[in-house]
Amino acid sequence: MKLSLPVRRRHWVRLDNASNIFLAARSDVDTKVFRMAAELDHEVDPALLQEALDATYERFPLYHAVLRRGVFWYYLQDSDLRPVLEPETEHTCAPIYQADRRTLLFRVVHHRRRVSLEVFHALSDGTGALWFLTALLDEYCRRRFAPEGTADVAGSVEPEVHELAADSFAHHFRRRTRAERAARAREEQERAAHEEEFSREAASAMLRAEEEEPVGEDRETSGTPGPAPPAPRRVLRLRGTRTPDHRTRVLELTMPVAPVLALAKGEGVAMSMFLTAAFFEAIRRTGALERDARGARTLAASVPVNLRQFFPSDSARNFFATITVSHTYGQGGDSLGEVAHRLQEDFGAEARPEALEERLRRLIRVERAPLARIVPRPLKDVLLGLANRANNRSLTVAISNLGRVTLPEAAAPHVGRMLFHVSAARPQFCAISHAGLLTISFTSPFVETEHVREYARILTEAGIEVSVAASRTTEAELAEVGR
Repeated sequence: MKLSLPVRRRHWVRLDNASNIFLAARSDVDTKVFRMAAELDHEVDPALLQEALDATYERFPLYHAVLRRGVFWYYLQDSDLRPVLEPETEHTCAPIYQADRRTLLFRVVHHRRRVSLEVFHALSDGTGALWFLTALLDEYCRRRFAPEGTADVAGSVEPEVHELAADSFAHHFRRRTRAERAARAREEQERAAHEEEFSREAASAMLRAEEEEPVGEDRETSGTPGPAPPAPRRVLRLRGTRTPDHRTRVLELTMPVAPVLALAKGEGVAMSMFLTAAFFEAIRRTGALERDARGARTLAASVPVNLRQFFPSDSARNFFATITVSHTYGQGGDSLGEVAHRLQEDFGAEARPEALEERLRRLIRVERAPLARIVPRPLKDVLLGLANRANNRSLTVAISNLGRVTLPEAAAPHVGRMLFHVSAARPQFCAISHAGLLTISFTSPFVETEHVREYARILTEAGIEVSVAASRTTEAELAEVGR
């Protein structure tokens, strides 16, 4: 008699609210891949790093997922694939997801003293990826530096496991039954005493920067409890020469974090808004406003907000929202400090739990409307792609600030600089700090770097020592590698 083995049913979940746009918006130029990296105090040991990767992988079932396409939606499905550590050979943020291949949605690569994690954004956000990288560094350093004969490599604390299924958008923002609404009301009453403090601390993007003290603005005295009604405006969009093979142009500015934080505090704003205002000033110094054929005088930035600050979640999946801040030059108050204050006001008005919840509930309702659910996936991709292009036309830059990273005790002494950047459809910058060093990474689909040069000048004029590193992107730069 012939016996057949039972087939294991694969677990699957629909993509969350924030992830669907990444499938529709990805392109050869903007792969929707982001990178986090850490520089160690020694050359990487590949064998030990592979062991650490295997152990970390077991704690993140989410990272076992592959992306599948259905008739009406995309979904994540668990897999038996295993990650394989590789030396870095491709350019940064190279494509990960390929529709015709069943592959994991992340990769770990190493080069000399650097360990890099690259993630397709439909899988996870910056917070979730940082959790993975932190766990990986901890596992590696325990193996690399543990006293000889130590049996318990992983430590005595039970490690947290980040499951595939948790969708924090659905948990917090979907329509609820009467009983669920009553329970939710009780939860909101319990945290009511803390929400005002949370709203003041919301000024950092993605992860709240631990080195940034709350600004503590009193919005009731400003006379503007919400953003002013938007006036007709033309938003400056930066243009340039495309990189020859669509690779992302990356420039890194590294500096001590303390004096930058002091500058932001001196202006009475959070670091994220100070860095954004400095970017606007750098653009203005390049003469881009004067050269714009449409006469645009407004610069606008997209800033992500880590929703875990307000809505508890231990999910490593995407759980963020974006807020747009802007400034129009020529209408008074154009100094860097004045612009930073204007951006702080814009951001603070929108980065409140109530405002975020109302907006996200509306988005969830649209996503789950009966008509939207029966629209075939290819048509959804087209519509979302058009919406993404329309949104891009209203932005000058996108930013992300992961703030100060605190690593576990085993890893912290052996990690210096940390880095963070993303593929880019437009100029973008990302900030992260560790070991007293702030690294601001500028990415762009263009070869021009004038705005980065001006940004560095702004910081050096303020007395900050800045070092610059640039990736090779143009044909001439790439040719130098072989010389």
